[in-house]
Amino acid sequence: MASTAESTAQNLSKLDIGGDLVSSAPNLQKNLLLLSPDQIELAKMLLEMGQSHLFEHWPEPGVDDDEKKAFLNQVALLDASYPGGLVSYIKTARELLADSKAGKNPFDGFTPSVPSGELLTFGDDNFIQFEEAGVREGRNAAFVLVAGGLGERLGYNGIKVALPIESTTGTCFLQHYIESILALQDASRKIVEGGGQRQIPFVIMTSDDTHSRTLELLESNAYFGMLPSQVKLLKQEKVACLDDNDARLAMDPHNNYRIQTKPHGHGDVHSLLYSSGLLNIWRDAGLRWVLFFQDTNGLLFKALPASLGVSATNQYQVNSLAVHRKAKEAIGGIAKLTHADGRTMVINVEYNQLDPLLRATGFPDGDVNCETGYSPFPGNINQLILELGPYIEELTKTRGAIKEFVNPKYKDSTKSSFKSSTRLECMMQDYPKTLPPTARVGFTQMDTWLAYAPVKNNPEDAAKVPKGNPYHSATSGEMAIYRANSLMLRKAGVKVDDPALRVFNGQEVEVWSQVIWSPKWALTFADVRSKVGGSCSISQKSTLVINGRNIFVEDLSLDGALVIDSVEDAAVKVGGSVQNKGWVFENVDYKDTSAPEEVRIRGFRINRVEQLEKSYNEPGNFCLEP
Repeated sequence: MASTAESTAQNLSKLDIGGDLVSSAPNLQKNLLLLSPDQIELAKMLLEMGQSHLFEHWPEPGVDDDEKKAFLNQVALLDASYPGGLVSYIKTARELLADSKAGKNPFDGFTPSVPSGELLTFGDDNFIQFEEAGVREGRNAAFVLVAGGLGERLGYNGIKVALPIESTTGTCFLQHYIESILALQDASRKIVEGGGQRQIPFVIMTSDDTHSRTLELLESNAYFGMLPSQVKLLKQEKVACLDDNDARLAMDPHNNYRIQTKPHGHGDVHSLLYSSGLLNIWRDAGLRWVLFFQDTNGLLFKALPASLGVSATNQYQVNSLAVHRKAKEAIGGIAKLTHADGRTMVINVEYNQLDPLLRATGFPDGDVNCETGYSPFPGNINQLILELGPYIEELTKTRGAIKEFVNPKYKDSTKSSFKSSTRLECMMQDYPKTLPPTARVGFTQMDTWLAYAPVKNNPEDAAKVPKGNPYHSATSGEMAIYRANSLMLRKAGVKVDDPALRVFNGQEVEVWSQVIWSPKWALTFADVRSKVGGSCSISQKSTLVINGRNIFVEDLSLDGALVIDSVEDAAVKVGGSVQNKGWVFENVDYKDTSAPEEVRIRGFRINRVEQLEKSYNEPGNFCLEP
């Protein structure tokens, strides 16, 4: 049997590490006998890609040998988790860094125009028809939640999906999303004759930061009523950081045997889905749609049924959910870009690129509001509906790789060195960049109050937002839920008082009646309209919580707090006059560390002074008339 040294020597000769490569990394050469053939192959690849600096500090064999092997194990992971491997990553980085240094415009040669799409008006016949079509298609959909981030930017140390969507019930984002998917699953089954049982798949893209905590949240809450087999967690890996314009990989500042890594962006969701094999499983099961959404938009599911209906009706291969946006507002605009050579694509253009692009292509005023009072370019909210068949075809070509960008922070105008390491990034919504011009790409635009209230800014940053612009904080996100539900009830004929203005954590917000219902009570506007009737009124200081499928509100006068809970087979008619001291918002300063984080970042707590609370735990017909 050949000795280890002999077999290693044979492997070295096969791998042809010699000449200039060896001279560029003498410290690596001394340690080659420690490494497996696969590790030597990785080391060779690094040297060929100009990364010899990674081995400069390696000591003699016998010192830190385990760390040296661990380093190449990390290299193997970085190589395996990136489409095309580290060679592709470094080559792409050099090209993009050269473009960045030269100040190259990524949209050079393109002229923007307004793409075709559906502009929906909440509650009209057209909207209701699209909602019904979307519910019908719901059983043919899979949902993908991009949830790789922590809540640190919010001033919350947990995972963002564990944050309460509102304080009235304390329901967290993940519970709300799952209950909404289950409500769609059930409603779709009922609307499709002979549809039978079909579970809607739910994928969550996690990261090293969120994976274990997301799993713990699901398991400790029995998956919030969803079957564990319906839920798949796909963990996103990070990518290597870059030290300079030559794309030299950056060493971890805390460990000389590790490459520094950072998140690659939510665009990784496409490559993860491709490599998981789930897309083919879904296609074979007869699914047709994949819906992508972000982690802290509590209004999303109010907009999704109609948007899915638009996709099905218009046969969109890509449908971007959008809202009205003011010209130059800090939200990307969806635009059709036509190149001088005839190429076209419908894509999100970031707000700081859209205005100069318009000015450079024959629109001297740039991004301006039209007669509607809004920019003609819809505001992108990063929620996508993709048709599964064409999506699989495209990912078969690209392996899920998304066009990347790099955003280095230079030390000075020479652009020769960075303030800190950078990395390549990719965005989920850039998927259409590689599609052929024949692809059917459109958008669905709705009122912001119905579709978009992200929670991403901490109280200090939110308080600095100029008046009239959205705060996008936990405070404004919660108030948006109450406003949307109140406006939906108004549209259904309920008299809901106007809101009061309050200031929490330096943010002036409208406080509407605190109306909350579970997704199983009303998934669509048609559901709301079918479950309220007669002459109903709700005062501004009131709280109404409805948790049950068959609760019907008729001739109710509410001035206080009313909480109704019922089991599946209980039908409850709620009416009459309910009057009590209700629930009160009490200010909490975000610097008050005696309050929990989720309370501090909102700037208030709810004092449940008095309420009428009724639970119906047995099947039957009931009537609540105080």
